[in-house]
Amino acid sequence: MPHLIEIKALAKSYWRDGFEIPVLNNININVEKGDYLALMGPSGSGKSTLLNLIAGIDRPSKGEVVVDGTNIAKLGESELARWRANNIGFIFQFYNLIPVLTAYDNVGLPLLLTKLGKAEQKKHIETALSIVGLGDRMKHYPKQLSGGQEQRVAIARAIVTDPQILVADEPTGDLDRNSAEEILTLMKRLNEEFGKTIIMVTHDPHAAESAKKTLNLEKGDLIGSSK
Repeated sequence: MPHLIEIKALAKSYWRDGFEIPVLNNININVEKGDYLALMGPSGSGKSTLLNLIAGIDRPSKGEVVVDGTNIAKLGESELARWRANNIGFIFQFYNLIPVLTAYDNVGLPLLLTKLGKAEQKKHIETALSIVGLGDRMKHYPKQLSGGQEQRVAIARAIVTDPQILVADEPTGDLDRNSAEEILTLMKRLNEEFGKTIIMVTHDPHAAESAKKTLNLEKGDLIGSSK
């Protein structure tokens, strides 16, 4: 069977003041359906850049990112936007919730890009909030929630379209220990019970332990894996 994600000879550079700055060098990774992968490395190692390339937020300078048989680097901008909406759920360190919207409306934002009717949207939103344990907080605004609850709303938003891949950039980086533990438990459940393939950037070894496999980056090079 083909891999869910195949990264082949991937390289990424940025240009600044006429100088090429390499960020990733010849990265080769295969990710299977149902994997839970942690990307670790020091600041500036390229791990967030790699996550953005996998999620179709950025484009490689060289190489391929093939997801479920589609080489996403070859998609046009509008095609890529549709592909992201259908396949990727995003979880960020700082939640990125809209303060003037309730938890219900924040979670429903990705559904505005779909053709679902109001009744179907309502069903999806309520299911997502129930999965993250916030079915009783639908009408609350972000300022009425704790940091851990805000991140759970953000996770509900990430799963509301039922994407096959979740990408998480330091999802516990802004949380206290107890809230971080709750988020890691939830992500493990999403992987094991709901079959989501998860790729998580983290600098926290404890967070990485919740993943099935850890890859280590240093100065743009893949230097090894564990588990």
